[in-house]
Amino acid sequence: MSLIGTEVKPFKASAYHNGKFIDVTEADFKGKWSVVCFYPADFTFVCPTELEDLQNQYETLKSLGVEVYSVSTDTHFTHKAWHDSSETIGKITYIMIGDPSHTISRNFDVLIEADGLADRGTFIIDPDGVIQAIEINAGGIGRDASILVNKIKAAQYVRNNPGEVCPAKWQEGSATLKPSLDLVGKI
Repeated sequence: MSLIGTEVKPFKASAYHNGKFIDVTEADFKGKWSVVCFYPADFTFVCPTELEDLQNQYETLKSLGVEVYSVSTDTHFTHKAWHDSSETIGKITYIMIGDPSHTISRNFDVLIEADGLADRGTFIIDPDGVIQAIEINAGGIGRDASILVNKIKAAQYVRNNPGEVCPAKWQEGSATLKPSLDLVGKI
């Protein structure tokens, strides 16, 4: 069953953020746009490249009113150790959530039960706490955060402009569509 259009399920977790441990719940996803980026594990190979790429887009995302949360089934202690020991991960200033209970990974349907690890899943959540977009990649395929930025801009546009939709390859400022009987069969 798709999670698109569903509200984020309740959870409570510990996270590492800018030198401190903090608690995070589903309530933190409300009132602003959020990106939740699941990855398999700390101290791995593709994961740091993705998390660094996400950090490189973080200022742009914040300028769009988006908060970023990375999640793995590691603990918040492991996140701190990785942050302190890796030059790449040491750059991260967004929230790194630990999910050793697998609650969040199950809630978002990305847990690989046999391995106890999360798939590479990215979720865009609107200010109401409702999931608007999902991307799931196989373990060996890294994600591109610049594509995520474009998806968020499209999701925000559609939310702010009821009755309009963004076509394929839509870029901010380009034409949108207004679905109607007149458009049927003409695109």
